Amino acid sequence: MKRVRVVNQSRGRLLGDEVDWADGFWTRLKGLIGRSELRPGQGLMIVPCHGVHMYGLTFPIDVALLDPSGEVVALYRELAPGARTRWHGEARMALELPAGILAESDTRPGDRLTWETEVLE
Repeated sequence: MKRVRVVNQSRGRLLGDEVDWADGFWTRLKGLIGRSELRPGQGLMIVPCHGVHMYGLTFPIDVALLDPSGEVVALYRELAPGARTRWHGEARMALELPAGILAESDTRPGDRLTWETEVLE
């Protein structure tokens, strides 16, 4: 799985430097299931994605839904285990981060996020 570094360009804030890229059937299906936490800097980018669910997770997360250009179309802060987001037709990807990162970075709808691929050894 490739890993990316995600930055909120609109705010000049790093959101994660160890964000796994889930674009295959199995990696998208598994998501964060089986993990006990997300540490600061970690995350998961799910592509394609119009919404997420928290079934099978045991910890809250922040979720930003993005359009194809990386613009934030919806935010879910501290989404609890068992919850789910709404379906967002304009979204094409979901960025899952540790709870509190979106508030800490002041990320808002309309912000532009960018990502670059890290080289994994």
